Amino acid sequence: MKRFYILIAILFFAISTKAQLGGGASVVGKISGVVLDSITRKPLDYATIAVYRSKGKVPLNGAVTDEKGVFKLNDTKIGKYKIVVSFIGYPSKTIDPVETTPSKPDFNMGTILIAPSGKALKAVNVVGETPIIENKIDKIVFNAEKDITSAGGNATDVLRKVPLVSVDINGNVSLRGDQNVRVLINGKPSGAMANNLADVLKSIPADQIKNVEVITSPSAKYDAEGSAGIINIVTKSRSISGVSGSISGGIGTRQNNGNANLNINQNRLSVTGNFGGNFTWPQTSSTVSGIDFDATHFTHSNSSTKITRYGYRGSGNLSYDINSYNSFTSTIALNQGGFKADGNTASVADTGLITPYNYISKNNSETTFGGFDWNNDFVHKFKKDGHQIDIAGQWSHGITDFSSTSLYSTKQFKDLRSANNGANNEYTLQADYTLPVNDKFKFEGGGKTIIRRIESVFKNYEGVSNGTDLTADPSSFTFNSLTSNNYNYNQDIYAAYSVLTFTLPKAYALQVGARVENTRIEGQPVSSTPGLVPFSNQYTIFIPTLALSKTIKNNTFKLTYTKRIQRPSLTYLNPFVNQSNATAITVGNPELQPEISQYGELNYSTFIGASVINLSAYYKYTNNLIESIGSNLGGDNKVTINRYQNIGSNSSWGTSFFGSINPVKILTIRGSINAFTYSPSPQGTFSTAQTDFNTYISYNAFLSGSLSFSNGFSAESFVILNSSRRTIQGETPSFSLWIVGLKKEFWNKQASVGVNTFDPFKENKAFNSLVKGNGYTQFSNTQFPFRSFGFSFSYRFGKVKFADPSDPTQKKTKGVNNDDLKGGDGGNSPR
Repeated sequence: MKRFYILIAILFFAISTKAQLGGGASVVGKISGVVLDSITRKPLDYATIAVYRSKGKVPLNGAVTDEKGVFKLNDTKIGKYKIVVSFIGYPSKTIDPVETTPSKPDFNMGTILIAPSGKALKAVNVVGETPIIENKIDKIVFNAEKDITSAGGNATDVLRKVPLVSVDINGNVSLRGDQNVRVLINGKPSGAMANNLADVLKSIPADQIKNVEVITSPSAKYDAEGSAGIINIVTKSRSISGVSGSISGGIGTRQNNGNANLNINQNRLSVTGNFGGNFTWPQTSSTVSGIDFDATHFTHSNSSTKITRYGYRGSGNLSYDINSYNSFTSTIALNQGGFKADGNTASVADTGLITPYNYISKNNSETTFGGFDWNNDFVHKFKKDGHQIDIAGQWSHGITDFSSTSLYSTKQFKDLRSANNGANNEYTLQADYTLPVNDKFKFEGGGKTIIRRIESVFKNYEGVSNGTDLTADPSSFTFNSLTSNNYNYNQDIYAAYSVLTFTLPKAYALQVGARVENTRIEGQPVSSTPGLVPFSNQYTIFIPTLALSKTIKNNTFKLTYTKRIQRPSLTYLNPFVNQSNATAITVGNPELQPEISQYGELNYSTFIGASVINLSAYYKYTNNLIESIGSNLGGDNKVTINRYQNIGSNSSWGTSFFGSINPVKILTIRGSINAFTYSPSPQGTFSTAQTDFNTYISYNAFLSGSLSFSNGFSAESFVILNSSRRTIQGETPSFSLWIVGLKKEFWNKQASVGVNTFDPFKENKAFNSLVKGNGYTQFSNTQFPFRSFGFSFSYRFGKVKFADPSDPTQKKTKGVNNDDLKGGDGGNSPR
């Protein structure tokens, strides 16, 4: 495999050297301009720009204008074009020809004035708006920056509104009901997310998010990680000439946040910086829980827990176009977050050893996490349009520190103090090569190496209970080497892929791909904890992908097949023994095998005016299914232990629907529902652990409506429904939410204020779960405060400019635009 990468590197170097010395066809440039109302001279945001060959009738490309009426058509071949500008309530305007030449590949059309029609001026209030949800051929895009109810929230709040995505009360993300999903930031994985995805998402302010992309059937070009698919969170960044920025924030009864963004773009250099954070007010939840071992032996508890959470994220990006063919981007993102939990529990227990007894326990815990992701990307473009090499490197570093103290008023349990420090370092090197052979055939290929080094240090200290005062002398705790451990886990991944894309007659398109991933893992205990032994393993998986589409006018039919792999994360592998609950112990399993899923989907989408309909039917078969399995340790202690295991396989049929309509101009209604079956087949000893044998149908759905008025007022409402999630031993809680938001824009859309509320008529939400294992039944009923009211604000500042070709004092620059660079703005796709 190492020889393969050396050969690839030599080949790329040779091709790159040849391209720099000469060869290839023609350079590429861009066409840009500004669209204004001819009467008011105000910019028309979200006007449609269509590109045709000069005198042609078939559109080649397109774009929409931004809030300043600006548009840019990047990577435009040299030639003559026809540009058609259209906007609701205005007659279309055609400019033909618009010509780019080898000496002047960039053409700035300057100011384009279009006049509203007389009828439109008298009878129509024109409102142009990018839809919140876009259904594209390969993905669904949720434009979070257009969602007024997201203001003041975090990434978790945003993901709850994305079609096909669901998020439970603990922040665990599922795609079509499957938690084995790959979550990326600007198309790249994050080391911090590998350790504690749910907590990191809660630390990212919603104001930093531009959009969220959902890809259910990735091609072989994408990593095979994530059996359910890929969720790509694209953060805000702007690519315009000049200096601009924004500040935003929110204050509410649940959480507070702030965000600042600065962009400096001059000629070929682009520098951006962003910083944001949030803080939640202390929230207190109450839980009734218990374990029933048999008719006479049990533990029942009533607890109250106060949680305080904080998080922040900062990023910086430097991008430079060296010349028309070479560009470089370096990005670093820092994150830090954490939460504290203080709880008190009153319990009654009957273990069978003595008569039933009551006791009180006190638990204090603190979790902090942080890290950074540093990316460096180099893109070399050949003279032929679309012919290029991308070379990228990334270093991701993530840490998680957890500490807790559990004190008991009974000597049946020992007081406990523990600390678990985890570190994850990932080093990634990737090369991608793209060659459009002709208009009908494109070749893509490349390779990737990921080196992961994970370390977990767990220290456990035990003390003797002081009785009912629930205090403890720190000197009374002694180190317990039998329940402490220091464990290192290494994972190396070597991958290579190729993708062939064919444009066929009669509006057919075919894409076939193949990817090979070799994984080598090694677990090595550093401490001499009994039962903790070293192990090693390696496996190679072949991932074929197929996509066939047919377009008939506005209707597209698509058939896809892919195979996906889900490697267990540090949370699943960590051999840390969590004994904070003395009657329910949890422990990781470093010997877990990855899940392998095969996935087939038939998709239909259509566009009828401003309305969108997307319907899918799919089947997924998963082997080495990973679930948490609980068991009774037996004996007189009546204690359960939960461990992640490869339990067997699961077959799932599902269907999903998404629709968007505009019954009147100011109203948009969107809805989505996804339903799927759960029918597992446990194997070996896990067939005896199964206590739930039925086939279940689970679902997640949302319905939203938005109103937009010409005076800058807008309103929006979301209703979210998620059913409970099943396992072979029980179910996790269901989840529902109602959100309402109002916003007013002013100062020519540069500023806005808004209010929003979550579940205004109900203070607490109930989350109930039930697990049945061999020899016990475990239940938990939690009331968590979710009702909140908040105030948000935003302000955009700065002056941007675009050169006027008729002004001889304006300097014309030559070069490519960095919109296609990985780690840049919203044009990115995950790699």
